[in-house]
Amino acid sequence: MTVAHEPRLSPRMQRAVDELMNLIQGRYPDATFRLTHSPDSRRAIHLVTTVDVPDTDVVMDVVVDRVMELLIEEKLPIHVIPVRPHERVIAMLRHASEEQPAKPPRSPLVQPRL
Repeated sequence: MTVAHEPRLSPRMQRAVDELMNLIQGRYPDATFRLTHSPDSRRAIHLVTTVDVPDTDVVMDVVVDRVMELLIEEKLPIHVIPVRPHERVIAMLRHASEEQPAKPPRSPLVQPRL
């Protein structure tokens, strides 16, 4: 588990972050984490979670109930932001571009009507 950049957290917030990281790592042991302040509110914390999965929704499925409890019941402004590693994103983009059929060239004889 790696935490690259860690804002200063209250003990309650640190326990919440640790709990969420443990939930995610229980399912995705290779997950890595980075903590940042939300760009919208210095009070809110983003737990950016990098997981090598095709669909990041599965990561949220692991923690969404607990995140909602933390936000609503415990008034702790913490959000989990799952992302894929750069290598997976590049591979997905390459795969998508290979699957798209090439557009036929426009005929120079056909002019759009104005």
